[in-house]
Amino acid sequence: MKCKPLILAMLALAAPVTAQQQSESYKFLQAVKDAKGNEVIDMLDRPGSNLVNARETSSGEGALHIVVKRGDDKYVRYLLQKGADPNLRDRQGNTPLLLATQLGQRDLLPILIAGKANPNLGNQSGVTPLIAAVQSRSIDMVRVLTAAGADPDQKDVIAGLSARDYAEQDGRSGTIAKLFAETPKRAKPAVAGPRL
Repeated sequence: MKCKPLILAMLALAAPVTAQQQSESYKFLQAVKDAKGNEVIDMLDRPGSNLVNARETSSGEGALHIVVKRGDDKYVRYLLQKGADPNLRDRQGNTPLLLATQLGQRDLLPILIAGKANPNLGNQSGVTPLIAAVQSRSIDMVRVLTAAGADPDQKDVIAGLSARDYAEQDGRSGTIAKLFAETPKRAKPAVAGPRL
């Protein structure tokens, strides 16, 4: 197959830009992993920088995922101020809020929620932060998430159970089940669309 010279020239020019961007993304994420604050600040303060939401190619993790895993509240605040997407998902669909919940990083939940993290985003299995909090039997995290609007009736994909269901099934989660019993079920809006 013959390619036109113009197309070949465009491809040749685009390749270095892509390689450079990947290289910058890699350097940025590595600096975040290594907690090299000055390097991270320098990279994000460059005019036109869009590295704050860069993602690792293998895991799909962004900078927020990395700092949530190590429980670094200062880095979380800084990245959110720089425009990091609190709802960025890794390859398994995990958001920083879900990771914080799964890892028991209670102090990070209010920071992420204030940064506009959606408490109802589930991963590929449909596990939401609230379901994870119920499964870890953390009444503190359940309270923070429900106050932020987490839906106790949103079901996961694998078992088809909601946070309310998991709390009712687990005899050791009586306090959480009681909290949910006092929380009325939300009416689901009717889905509009064509009738078949």
